[in-house]
Amino acid sequence: MDLFKKSKQNIPKVSELTQRIKVHLEQYFTNINVIGELSNVKKSSNGHIYCIIKDSDAQLPCVMWRTQAQRYDSLFIDGKEVILRGSIQVYKPQGKYQFIIEEIEAVGVGNLQMEFERLKKKLNSEGLFDASHKKPLPRIPTKIGVVSSRTTAAFQDILSTLSNRWPLAEISLYHASVQGSRAAEEICQALDFLGKSKDIQVIIVTRGGGSIEDLWPFNEESVARAIYSCPIPVISGIGHEIDFSISDFVADQRAATPTQAAVLATPSRDDILADLDEYAERIHRRLEQLCTQAKQRVDYLTKSYALKKVQERLHISAMRVRNNRQSIEHDLSQLIQQNRTNFTKLEHRLERMNPSEALDKGYARVWQDGQWIRHLEALKSESFVEIEFKHGRKRFNPETQ
Repeated sequence: MDLFKKSKQNIPKVSELTQRIKVHLEQYFTNINVIGELSNVKKSSNGHIYCIIKDSDAQLPCVMWRTQAQRYDSLFIDGKEVILRGSIQVYKPQGKYQFIIEEIEAVGVGNLQMEFERLKKKLNSEGLFDASHKKPLPRIPTKIGVVSSRTTAAFQDILSTLSNRWPLAEISLYHASVQGSRAAEEICQALDFLGKSKDIQVIIVTRGGGSIEDLWPFNEESVARAIYSCPIPVISGIGHEIDFSISDFVADQRAATPTQAAVLATPSRDDILADLDEYAERIHRRLEQLCTQAKQRVDYLTKSYALKKVQERLHISAMRVRNNRQSIEHDLSQLIQQNRTNFTKLEHRLERMNPSEALDKGYARVWQDGQWIRHLEALKSESFVEIEFKHGRKRFNPETQ
């Protein structure tokens, strides 16, 4: 054949031909969309997600690199119909091509909403949302359980709010994923563990905002039933104010934000101090009223016409009453003083735990990226620094200092 008579110089090598194919495919198949069904989903140890997208006639190998996979992990489910956006990439050493996924969108996003409504209707019909099943929150909790990821901003918001609002409470975090395929199971395990505690008085289940896919673990039936079955009151603080989840409906209390969840779980330190002062004043007024009533009663009896014939006995009785009254007044005075002393001790204890007390004495606090810098090792040289004084803050740029 003429083919074999040609010079070898005119015949491309395998690598050269593959390179031509690579250039052609990667040039013309960029930023494209493809729809199909996910299959053979696998997550590698380094965080990359490998899968196949297919229809009845063909299949295409795909990969999403770790940087993107962390965001879309929960959408990769075998059998799920999705739309992928990305580009074709040729792996030259093996002469294979694959689809590099940049974004993934579930064709059934509307189906997620339908599933939300279906489960909401089902659980409501079973009575899981009834107010009669909701447990009251403790007024003054001493230990609070939190189900969240320790790395989320939501958990940091809760810690900050509680340290300022009610620092006497101890926080017990059960770290759990708040999105992704393992999240629902881990949240259920957390509720089961904390629910068996003998000293935790209220539990906050929380995470920040996100898409319906991100928040979906809190719409799982298993999580809803775990919240309903928990013997300890549960506050659901999921997403932002506009976000609603099944967890919100079944929980004993729904909070619009993680910060509000911390507020609902605890009293205000200032309110408690004010209440103590009010109670002390009420006791004092009541004791004075009782003493006045007793005196009026005695005066009435001593002037009664029916008792004039026993005036002498009344006189003796009046003396005894007067002595008893003085003894009662003395005892009550000591009781009032003792209560005031106890209230003062409690007030001083609360005031000593006030993180802003040092500012009143002329000290200052250092803040950076919204965090209170307590140690030199935590200070970053490349970020702005804020110095907090009693009456305000001053911001400094470390690069200009």
